[in-house]
Amino acid sequence: MEDYGKAISELKDIVRKYDNIVFFGGAGVSTESGIPDFRSVDGLYNQQYDYPPETILSHTFYRKNPAEFYRFYRNKMLFTDAKPNAAHLKLAELEQQGKVRAVITQNIDGLHQAAGSKVVLELHGSVLRNYCESCGQFHEMEYILHSEGVPKCEKCGGPVKPDVVLYEEGLDQNTISEAIHYIQDADVLIIGGTSLAVYPAAGLIDYFKGDRLIVINKAPTPRDSYADLLIQAPIGEVFSQI
Repeated sequence: MEDYGKAISELKDIVRKYDNIVFFGGAGVSTESGIPDFRSVDGLYNQQYDYPPETILSHTFYRKNPAEFYRFYRNKMLFTDAKPNAAHLKLAELEQQGKVRAVITQNIDGLHQAAGSKVVLELHGSVLRNYCESCGQFHEMEYILHSEGVPKCEKCGGPVKPDVVLYEEGLDQNTISEAIHYIQDADVLIIGGTSLAVYPAAGLIDYFKGDRLIVINKAPTPRDSYADLLIQAPIGEVFSQI
């Protein structure tokens, strides 16, 4: 990695020069808002749950054991007090300046929209949207949070499911197509706060053919060697300086 100060300076120059930037982000963007990456299992986790997160957050588990799914979901996936951090706020500001064309996120917390970003493509859905599987009635996150067991629709009594892509479920094809469009057309792609380990989402960056690929992440990623600029630091810390 380049000298940190020099790398920040170079990032500033790129942002100043280009006005067709796309941001592709993951869990690391939200950890600085107090939302833990559910893969980083805390000390209490094994005492509370009999299965790993990836198992509980699968379509099969949701169907077979919905009560246990919702116990985990309410406890580990809903953060009502989380606020946008410097990364979310800077991206919204850069969009308003006509520099960032789109934010493509693997996160499901809605913090990019809360910060003011308008063009946000949520590859894995959002905890803010929940729908009855029987009649399609929309329910707020608070409805899920304050329900018990498997939440039931207040309209028809059917089961309510979060609009979140579970393991074994496919991504929304319209969202993927839109993400590919923005990435293909971008002059600059900034990858931030993601280990690029989750597919098919991580594979979308293969469509980038622009001028500058920037990777900002605390830990190494499979794309570090392809980056024109690599900054191994927290994304919020970096964005607060540009």
